Amino acid sequence: MQWSDALGKPHARFPGIPRIVSLVPSLTELLVDLGLSKRLVGRTGFCIHPRQVVRRVPKLGGTKGFDIDKLRVLQPTHVLVNIDENRREEVEALSGFVPHLIVTHPLAARDNLELYRMLGGIFGREKEADALCADFEHAWAALGALANGLTRQRVLYLIWREPWLSVARNTYISRMLAAAGWDTLPLASLVRYPEIDLPELAREAEIVFLSSEPYPFRAKHLHSLTEYLPGTRVALIDGEMISWYGSRAIRGLAYLRELRASFAEH
Repeated sequence: MQWSDALGKPHARFPGIPRIVSLVPSLTELLVDLGLSKRLVGRTGFCIHPRQVVRRVPKLGGTKGFDIDKLRVLQPTHVLVNIDENRREEVEALSGFVPHLIVTHPLAARDNLELYRMLGGIFGREKEADALCADFEHAWAALGALANGLTRQRVLYLIWREPWLSVARNTYISRMLAAAGWDTLPLASLVRYPEIDLPELAREAEIVFLSSEPYPFRAKHLHSLTEYLPGTRVALIDGEMISWYGSRAIRGLAYLRELRASFAEH
């Protein structure tokens, strides 16, 4: 059996003992949850979960600008990358010596099911992948049951300041929020992470969310924006729970359910 990655490249079940480098934080966490921690030989400095497991895995730099020479020395059989998180030219430079490059690009919450099955199949962890799929479906159904009973709301999800950046509706983040009944602004965008006019869009939003990543919005930003946008509800939100695909998405759906319920009560 074969599985296709985001570029349509087929991957078969690996017959030997894999040596895996993950250049994507959420995929590193997923590999651990699939029972593959002992097969991880390299990661980025942003691959921080689960901390007690990944701390023993050599760091190769960032998702962008990773050390290709260090990576080569590790002699990986597989390198996991993502279209949004890694630079194309850096990934292409790996093709000369990495036997298997697996390219990912989840664009919606339910894309995680295919991701679990693909990696579970390639690395012989079908049982673990099936368990993750079952947990995902349970969390998805619970979130849907709540969201379907509430009125949909428009929200502005901020990922950066100076300039203010938000998310387009064709992003994984926007679609995760949509599953909770929160529709992101702007309504249309030619780019995935658009620069926005904050006061203008905030007037259209029922909630302005300040994400904890990639910009680390904190309580001080919440306080200043609450004063800057009088009459607009502003709240902090855990960016990892919304933007990390992989196994984190299961917890993310549960987190969204709790958050949506708490906002509905006030």
